[in-house]
Amino acid sequence: MSRHLVDPELAPLLEVFPGIVLSSDALPAMRAQMAEMAPPPESYARRTVTMEQRKVPGPQGAPDVPISLYRPKKAKGALPVLIYLHGGGYVMGTAQSSAGGSVRTADEVGCLVVSVDYRLAPEAPAPAAAEDVHAVLAWLNAEAQSLGIDTDRIAIGGDSAGGGLAAASALLARDRGLYKLCFQLLIYPMLDDRTAAQGAQNPHVGDFIWEHHHNVFAWTAYLGAAPGGADVSPYAAAARAADLTGLPPAYIAVGALDLFLEEDMAYAARLAAAGVPTELHVYPGAYHAFEFNFEADVARRAEADRRRALARAFGKT
Repeated sequence: MSRHLVDPELAPLLEVFPGIVLSSDALPAMRAQMAEMAPPPESYARRTVTMEQRKVPGPQGAPDVPISLYRPKKAKGALPVLIYLHGGGYVMGTAQSSAGGSVRTADEVGCLVVSVDYRLAPEAPAPAAAEDVHAVLAWLNAEAQSLGIDTDRIAIGGDSAGGGLAAASALLARDRGLYKLCFQLLIYPMLDDRTAAQGAQNPHVGDFIWEHHHNVFAWTAYLGAAPGGADVSPYAAAARAADLTGLPPAYIAVGALDLFLEEDMAYAARLAAAGVPTELHVYPGAYHAFEFNFEADVARRAEADRRRALARAFGKT
């Protein structure tokens, strides 16, 4: 057990965070519980940011994709864009769960944040979520003039499963060659189903919040098969991509106690070896989703670090 390695400021959250129970029977209740945990709009609203909900055309034969737009009121000229994808193991979560961070990003970076309610597994297994994100990217490019955005400065990012989906979506965009992404912001991304199949090799990770059995259930639901198979698509698990060349610059952040530590570091190393500009942050004493503890110094530093990286990617520093 790695409890003695936890940052003292992060330890109290472990006492109050509700345990995650994942099974076919428990999933509806867990989805409802996560939705209830999302902060109400008045808790994160800022007068400097407008919030709007829309639905955009989905992939062919699929439903429209709900999105939330966060626009800074004072920004001038064509805005850069961050497509943001929420966490939840590909099986739960909503765009609302990342609303607070989306407001802060729109305000402090001066960009349009587009938060996507992509389809969830097991009802819609991979690559449905990546196709939803690609549909949003297509819509942004088609509506660029009316939205007042700069299509040369569209970044993609997300946390946990959303980070993994952002990486997979960057691969899909590269391979289809229709739309450009300038940056990928991957926050403790869920990248590799083989971690679920083999278990983490580091004995100090995965003890808190998101554990091995959660990972096995989520990947099985998302893939529609047991994780670790020979034919897993990189549009489902980005770490399965054989070729990482030509991807946009990447920022990867993960806690030293996170179950995804090893797969995230390995992906960062592979990106760098492929000639992709890559920045990797490993935060000591931090477990998965440690940023739920907004008041902890390490959480504040992590959020500030990624805001600066995003601003640099948009040419704002």
